[in-house]
Amino acid sequence: MQYHAASLAAAGCDVDLIGLEGAPPVPAVAGNPRVRIHRLPDSAFAGRTKGGVRRYVWGSAFRALGQAVRLFGVLTRIPKPDLILVQNPPAVPALSIAWLSARLRGSRFVIDWHNLSHTIAAVKVGEQHRAVKAVSRSERRWAKRADGHLAVSRDLADWLARSYRVSPTVVYDRPAAEFARPSSASASALWDQLAAEHHLGAARPPIVVCPTSWTPDEDFDLLLEALERAERQLLKTQPAGAQTPGGDKPSGGDKLLGLSIPDLVVFLTGRGPLRETFEQRAARRNFKAIAVRTAWLEPADYPTLIGMADLGLCLHQSSSGLDLPMKLAELRGAGVPVATYDYAPVLGEVMTTGREGVTFRDPGELANLFIGVAARSTAESPLSKARAWLAQNPPERWDQQWNATARNVLLA
Repeated sequence: MQYHAASLAAAGCDVDLIGLEGAPPVPAVAGNPRVRIHRLPDSAFAGRTKGGVRRYVWGSAFRALGQAVRLFGVLTRIPKPDLILVQNPPAVPALSIAWLSARLRGSRFVIDWHNLSHTIAAVKVGEQHRAVKAVSRSERRWAKRADGHLAVSRDLADWLARSYRVSPTVVYDRPAAEFARPSSASASALWDQLAAEHHLGAARPPIVVCPTSWTPDEDFDLLLEALERAERQLLKTQPAGAQTPGGDKPSGGDKLLGLSIPDLVVFLTGRGPLRETFEQRAARRNFKAIAVRTAWLEPADYPTLIGMADLGLCLHQSSSGLDLPMKLAELRGAGVPVATYDYAPVLGEVMTTGREGVTFRDPGELANLFIGVAARSTAESPLSKARAWLAQNPPERWDQQWNATARNVLLA
């Protein structure tokens, strides 16, 4: 949605961007004089995910009620909009409040479909729960009342056409210009910062970056099992007394600090409800050959870390099998091969094995990928071939995709 805001502003529109409080906006939005940002508080029911189904449902209901009041208040205070664009998920209360505000103020109402809210709710409470069925009916109702639709994948657009009888325009996520290979200076500066914060030493080992929102549709059990398997194999193959993949000892500074250099560093970025539990489980495993770190980066630093990676990791397991995670586009922009969980055929719309990266289905396959990255695989490995293909095939950027597709819907 921030990319939409920046593109609309570039097209000469004044934009009011409404979202929940939390992370700072991306630079293209934060410094844009045409974009006004409205933050809605969202801390009252943060603990609803820690209880059972009943607590989750009632907590979500009260949260939605509070959000509805605050969202409607903002939408009635801002200057009259020509267009109200709302991203789904979440359907409740965003779709109903956006539709009501659009009708009261004479605005067009467009939905940007990134997934289906009722399938996400089903992950927590089960497909047959009354709340899931209620969300599904709500999505269908407001879909039919919208003036236009965008969809993140062709499969999702086809499903919406069959099930809700609407005609979305497909707008694929594409990387912004800042997702590119970083300069040596910026990469070194960020590594020095991360190494100091996470006690990693000055020498930079191979890096895996896993952008995550820490939600139940990402399989952290699979990740931990893969890390354990890779750890055991790396410890077996490590020369006696060695602390780096090549057998080199730490530099003098690292020795003085008492730091050992791991064979591989895995960074998991982002914030979310499952992060604390993962950190506790990872700490109990006491990894030695692999350094597993969770990190939150400022918007200006995040693209640099993505570009520094030797491998990007996507754990996303779609609740609907129809959506595409944004992280695939970001890694593509930086020319970083990705290992993504093979969750559905929709992946074929943006990824071909051996080009953008590779897929995996179980911990053993992912462990082998970790081992290959740590060993700095030969030019004949799938990941090396993918990196070479990425270097020779620059990606389409967000502005190109937006101007070719979304612009005609939003500025009609």
